[in-house]
Amino acid sequence: MKHPIRLRQLGTTQQKLLRRLLSSQHGATIEELCQTLGITHNAVRQHLTALIAQRFATRGESISSGGRPRACFLLTSSGRELFPRNYALIASSMLEYLYEHSGVPAVQAMLDDIGARLGKNAALGLATADTQEKAISQLAGQLDALGYEAGVAQVGDHTEVEAWNCVFHSLAKVHPDVCRLDLAFISKAAGRPTHRTSCILHGAPSCRFRLAETGSDASESPP
Repeated sequence: MKHPIRLRQLGTTQQKLLRRLLSSQHGATIEELCQTLGITHNAVRQHLTALIAQRFATRGESISSGGRPRACFLLTSSGRELFPRNYALIASSMLEYLYEHSGVPAVQAMLDDIGARLGKNAALGLATADTQEKAISQLAGQLDALGYEAGVAQVGDHTEVEAWNCVFHSLAKVHPDVCRLDLAFISKAAGRPTHRTSCILHGAPSCRFRLAETGSDASESPP
């Protein structure tokens, strides 16, 4: 499983460097970074080399200043993702508005539909799975790539998808219906009904999902 790096996990100097690039639409030169950080040219280059290796920064077009062109460095999309975003507050406000104006059944149907649409796209990656085990393994890989910290768990005589991270845990604590999206996503992606056997929201250490055998039926657990 991949563990994404967060801004606070980087050193103080690298955090300052990335913040400088974030505020610079056209990037920054080594000289400008030296002035911002108060360190030497060589030290700036070393930090840039490390950040470029992690794909948080990249070299842009050189800036012409009448003399020798100066190298310019930019923040990448991966670098921008290091900075925190409060999606949960916005999403919660949107759901509250929808509950108020559309009603609970309509919101539940919407979440089911969104999950199914996302799952339809993911289903292409599971098309080669010819066994239950392969389907579960590939599905776990897709969920892991989405940030679920997912893997395969052996439970008795069958395997399940296990996710240790709920990507919208704070939102689900306020609006448990959000969990419907997971079930709809997995069911559509795997092409078979899915049953949740444990849930972080209810105190379990992880969320587990059991896929029905091909051609069989399974009822989904309530969120």
